[in-house]
Amino acid sequence: MTSLGNYSNKIVLALVLLLLLFPSLGLGNEIGKEHFASIKGGTRIAVYPVENLSGAMGPVREVRKMLIERLRAAGVDVLDEEALQKFMARHRIRYTGGIEKNTAQAFKQEENVGGVLITSLELYSDANPPKISFISRLVSTEETPSILWIDGVGMAGDDSPGFLSLGLIEDPSILLDRAMKKMFDSLNQYLYVSAQSGGKEAHRAKRKFLPKIFYRSPALDQEQKYTVAIVPFMNLSVRRYAGEIMVLHLAKALKEFDNFNVIEIGTIREIFLDLRIIMDQGISLAQADPIFAMLNADLILSGNVTYYDDYQGELGKPIVGFSTQMIAKKGQEVVWSSDGYNEGDDGVFFFDLGRVNTAHVMATQMARWIGKMVLTHEKKIQASSNQD
Repeated sequence: MTSLGNYSNKIVLALVLLLLLFPSLGLGNEIGKEHFASIKGGTRIAVYPVENLSGAMGPVREVRKMLIERLRAAGVDVLDEEALQKFMARHRIRYTGGIEKNTAQAFKQEENVGGVLITSLELYSDANPPKISFISRLVSTEETPSILWIDGVGMAGDDSPGFLSLGLIEDPSILLDRAMKKMFDSLNQYLYVSAQSGGKEAHRAKRKFLPKIFYRSPALDQEQKYTVAIVPFMNLSVRRYAGEIMVLHLAKALKEFDNFNVIEIGTIREIFLDLRIIMDQGISLAQADPIFAMLNADLILSGNVTYYDDYQGELGKPIVGFSTQMIAKKGQEVVWSSDGYNEGDDGVFFFDLGRVNTAHVMATQMARWIGKMVLTHEKKIQASSNQD
């Protein structure tokens, strides 16, 4: 009896230690809500209607419904649908791809909302094998809205077919559910476990996704924290909304690094509308001055998208090509520029090992290299690339 009692005590002690070390296994939701409230000013979240950047019909209502259901199941207070619709009508909100200062403050004051979840559907194809890509971000309702968390997922039914194609996914609803689980795991990690944006995959990028050409100024300091404004990209591709999609990828990539504070996309859009800025061939130094002043930014990132191609069905390959240019407020000079191009079968020699099936996955790694290289001295870039 004594040995059995000691054994039971050890089990109880082990469980207590697990709960202390990993609060998300048990009491993590309550701890997380207090943590979120203390930092962000409120735990209620408003879930915006999904922005459709796919260029075709997509399950935008289903994606939003699944996000709301998972948030509520995790104990998050989500602003109810009737209140959201009345709020949007009252403030005449039509654009759901971002949020600006006045709307953010109204959410906080009128509805006690601490964050707005904004989701953009990038790709949806129900052709066999199905494909889906989307990016979500949580934006604060502080006086100056900030991106608290941002992540994305891109999946294809034939990503991991396995032996005899037993892992092939042919049902779009199953693929959507798996993509949603991956996305929500990341959001749940932010809300309830840690306020750090980087996860297991943060900073990882394969060498084949390095920019083909780049320039980095010695004026960039890898120890400094920069506030970055990612302005609208010129879309020179045949893919509709490719410019908006690339901005999201770069925001997601830079947010992974502690050195970058990425300004909310909706705030930048409002400034461009106020200043009536229309870019024909990228942003000029003359246009940069008022943007630096109004956004209090250190760096402005702009660029062009030349290719952003996905494909439907079994045959084809995604293609992504884009260029970037970064202007620094200090010195009014170009401190970074790059040009990159990749295809889904780059570096694939047999059995489709290493093949990429969505432009999302490729753009994620290509954008991640921008963040890594801007913060890395040129001599260390080659060493860094050899490790990835």
